[in-house]
Amino acid sequence: MKLVRFGPVGAEKPGVLIGDERLDVSAHFSDYDEAFFARDGIAELRALVDAEAARLPRVAAAERVGSPIARPSKIVCIGLNYRGHAEETGAPIPKEPVLFMKATTAQTGPFDGLELPRGSEHTDFEAELAVVIGAHTRYVPRERALAHVAGYLLHNDYSERRDQKDRGGQWVKGKSADTFAPMGPFLATPEEVDPFDTTLWLRLNGELMQNASTSDLIFDVPALIAYVSEFMTLLPGDVISTGTPAGVGMARTPPRYLRPGDVVEYGGSGLGSARQVVRAYQGPAR
Repeated sequence: MKLVRFGPVGAEKPGVLIGDERLDVSAHFSDYDEAFFARDGIAELRALVDAEAARLPRVAAAERVGSPIARPSKIVCIGLNYRGHAEETGAPIPKEPVLFMKATTAQTGPFDGLELPRGSEHTDFEAELAVVIGAHTRYVPRERALAHVAGYLLHNDYSERRDQKDRGGQWVKGKSADTFAPMGPFLATPEEVDPFDTTLWLRLNGELMQNASTSDLIFDVPALIAYVSEFMTLLPGDVISTGTPAGVGMARTPPRYLRPGDVVEYGGSGLGSARQVVRAYQGPAR
């Protein structure tokens, strides 16, 4: 099953994707948020769709596609988690997962566009498989970790490399700008995706930049869930983004950073595809 959200920014409604049709379930569920996942809302949603799909309202094709989940309590990201990416950056293979946080205000829809931070000249792309947690998770062992997964989605972990690397402190500075966490187009429930062999790809202005499988992950999905849960309680709806494969702009010669007008397209097997047009910073400081 594929969960979607649609409508204006800040007023998205929940739906499901069946074939090419989006069905509106907002009369039955308020949102795909912590409360929804905590009560196993996916099972309720599946029962509704099985019984009522023919009678559920259809969503107009022109409706905006939002992130498939409401803003989570946290977005936990994993750095240097593909062998190829670690090698291209000259970093040693990590002995333990590298964790950093991304501000939840960076979350946006999969087609909303990417706004460069004010003065940015080093914004990079990073297509990733992200995991959405479906239950309270703390000290879960690896062998039971996948039972805590609500589903999987696409995430692009956009990064301002100067802010990430050259301004001191943690990576979060370069990871958290508005629009730096597009998610979707849908949340795929676990039976839709093989997290051990999901192909991810990314094209910049039509040129293939990233193309790899999660089989190249250093730490796989259940290992990551178990590891992160050692350090914090994961709440229903929280996101773990599992890292990006080789091919990022920073590692190229010369580096290839994003500029206004660039078009970033990316996707994954079982995850659909997303597209952002890059624009310069447009708003005043607030």
